[in-house]
Amino acid sequence: MTGERGRRIGAALLLAALAATAGLPGTAAAAGSGAGAGAQQATVARQATAQLPEPSGPFAIGTTSLRISDDSRPDPWTAGRTRELMVSLWYPAVRSADGPRAPYMTAAAGAHFGGPDGIGAINYSVTPGSTDWSSIRTHARTDAPVLPGGPRPVVLYSAGLGDPRTWGTALVEDLASRGYVVVTVDHTYEASEVAFPDGELATSVLPGMLGDPNLDIGAVLRRSLDARVADTRLVLDRLACLGERPGLPVGLAAALDLDRIGMAGHSAGGFTALQAMHDDPRIAAAIDLDGQLHFPGPDGQSGVLLPSVAEDGLDRPFLLMGTRSPDSGSYHQQPGWDALWQHSTGWHADVTLEGSRHGSYTDAAALLPRLARQGALSPDALREDIGDLPPARAGAATRAYAASFFDRWLRGRDDHLLDGPSARFPEMTYER
Repeated sequence: MTGERGRRIGAALLLAALAATAGLPGTAAAAGSGAGAGAQQATVARQATAQLPEPSGPFAIGTTSLRISDDSRPDPWTAGRTRELMVSLWYPAVRSADGPRAPYMTAAAGAHFGGPDGIGAINYSVTPGSTDWSSIRTHARTDAPVLPGGPRPVVLYSAGLGDPRTWGTALVEDLASRGYVVVTVDHTYEASEVAFPDGELATSVLPGMLGDPNLDIGAVLRRSLDARVADTRLVLDRLACLGERPGLPVGLAAALDLDRIGMAGHSAGGFTALQAMHDDPRIAAAIDLDGQLHFPGPDGQSGVLLPSVAEDGLDRPFLLMGTRSPDSGSYHQQPGWDALWQHSTGWHADVTLEGSRHGSYTDAAALLPRLARQGALSPDALREDIGDLPPARAGAATRAYAASFFDRWLRGRDDHLLDGPSARFPEMTYER
């Protein structure tokens, strides 16, 4: 294969190999996106936009962003730099707070995410240039006053491979509206783009690797996991010193209960959540949203190499949430999940969202259907991203099960949703 179409198909095939191990979504649709992208772009008269669902909890939400650095740690992806991250904190806020709602992405980040080298196209088959990502608004107000009543349990959130920290905002906002402080983490140079306060936009190195015929996919994924777990531990360290940071909303540091920490993540972020809990006793409970727990063998395509979390198991609570993507489903069907299940002594359960696909647990379920109706991606690409389950049901189930899990293990409040199959959510297949 030669020419532009050949390069696009080759990239999609490599992304499919990555998806089979760490779960990059939307790759099957991406393989055909090159040929139809021009025609599809012509149908977009102006940039499409969308909106996030209303959070279900009783509290208004505030958000603030922080730059976090570790001068002693070399950056794992870029030579000559030390590690720097961006995180956002989402928290219950005073309802009377003034000011506009925070943007979903900054203008620079949105332009790159939606451009030809951004993850919007690579992961989700959204036509480059078709969507105004920065026009989407969250339900949080920037630096809003913190609602008294803490300290509150803390949940860290890690997005999938290549996805930015914003790509789980619907779930994050919902948890914050229910009384959690949620910390979203951008894994710099792996995430599609990271916008720093000084105007720097650090873009992902992953697309640039796709042309290397000798690329060791397993080595890339292991490096990613190691970097993500180290990032998570750095964030936990810095949260303990939050009171020393100037310029934060008053009372934010005191609102964090660092004796009640959970973590959730999607895809590679779910892998990160479980491995970080294995490595760091500060994390008390974790949710894996459709993230496999194994690496490919030496040829990058076959064989299974298990991480330490799967080999050792966990002694604290965790929830596995699978989809009906071909490489997901019950823990019995996934070697890493099955090994973790057999070796763990802590409470654990497994649910599978029927009719879903890999993107169903992310903002893809909330945003992509509306974008598809405006011509920003095809119906086939949408189905590949989020399946046939009505998006509102996917979002409601994701939020309900995450809240039930963290309420039970971080707050001691049990709504019994996780006791077994639920008539409220018949689309969830339950196993324990």
